[in-house]
Amino acid sequence: MSIDTIVLAVGTADEKRVDRLTEETIDVAVPTGADVVLAHVFADDEFDDIRTKLDVDVDSEEAAPGAVAKRHTTTRSVSKTLTNADVDHEIRGAVGDRGTEIVEVAERADADRVLVGGRSRSPTGKAVFGSVAQEVMLSAPCPVTFVREGTK
Repeated sequence: MSIDTIVLAVGTADEKRVDRLTEETIDVAVPTGADVVLAHVFADDEFDDIRTKLDVDVDSEEAAPGAVAKRHTTTRSVSKTLTNADVDHEIRGAVGDRGTEIVEVAERADADRVLVGGRSRSPTGKAVFGSVAQEVMLSAPCPVTFVREGTK
């Protein structure tokens, strides 16, 4: 199976694992020549806060999820690392349920692989709080690589 398009899903909570996510993405993208869709998904409640912190006029084009994603620290850091590794990529932003939005980005991009980060959780924690990674793994239109925080 060839890999032409990779979706790298990041969010504000991924700041601790962004280096690992980026490294894993480069490890797949460079040998295959794949393009990367860097998807930053904001939860509904955090999107307005982030626009405020970035001093974005909510009535301007800069208030769109993609524009906000391009300005977010996490996304800028990943984009810079991908550029330095000569990995072609684009940034997309979305607002809503992280799992659902990641799957939708993967479907629209016709992705061959999705990389998503997370942390280890107990079975009870997963049942009570849900798991974005689990939702993506069960619903994505392609294979999903889960990059756990703090492992190598």
